[in-house]
Amino acid sequence: MSHHIVEAMDLHYTYPDKTAALSGVSFRISHGESVALVGENGAGKSTLLLHLNGYLRATSGQVRIGDCLLTPQNLAIVRRTVGMVFQNPDDQLFMPTVFDDVAFGPLNLGLPKEEVERKVVQALETVGMAHLAKRPPYKLSQGEKRSVAIATVLAMSPDILVMDEPTSSLDPRSRRRLIELLKTFRHTKIIATHDLDMAMDLCERAIVLHQGKVTADGPIAKLFQDEGLLSRSCLEKPLRMQYCPKAVS
Repeated sequence: MSHHIVEAMDLHYTYPDKTAALSGVSFRISHGESVALVGENGAGKSTLLLHLNGYLRATSGQVRIGDCLLTPQNLAIVRRTVGMVFQNPDDQLFMPTVFDDVAFGPLNLGLPKEEVERKVVQALETVGMAHLAKRPPYKLSQGEKRSVAIATVLAMSPDILVMDEPTSSLDPRSRRRLIELLKTFRHTKIIATHDLDMAMDLCERAIVLHQGKVTADGPIAKLFQDEGLLSRSCLEKPLRMQYCPKAVS
């Protein structure tokens, strides 16, 4: 692909129970952008992310990744380009050891064993989890699981990183470590999150979803200062932007 853009064009999606999850979502994300996808629970964030590498197929509308429309014929190409980190890391960790989990994707690409081992070691070192390579995933802490889940994606060398609530269930130290790690990923990032402070640390742009529709799209600092927009979207200002009076001694 010549340009690793992400484009949604009038996406609609209705669940089998007739619940409308997306209603005409459109946006374009350019190569190298870091974009936060924000909105209340049920706004459609996770559903939208699952359309970006073909886990869900739109009822109508299209997704373009780079030069490719997302179609069944292009699914393999798109999934090598778009790395998806799910909200629950247990959805991605299912092999006997951490090493096996991280190796799973590259092995399925048919890469030589030596190259797979190199990619696994590099990915685990990047997230600081190389010392856990032989550990069963179920014996990891939530923060360790999150880091290993990211390593499973990094081992595939994606050009676009898509993450669903990456800081959920993390303690403050693990959260800060994850933020610093994500700052090192220089390609396109799309992060669905309720953690607006984390979004400001990592993203220059925000897309606000409300009831399955894009209600705002623009510079993150400007949108997060719009109290009316945040109120209508059932969101609150990031903590750093909230007024905090000095304590009186």
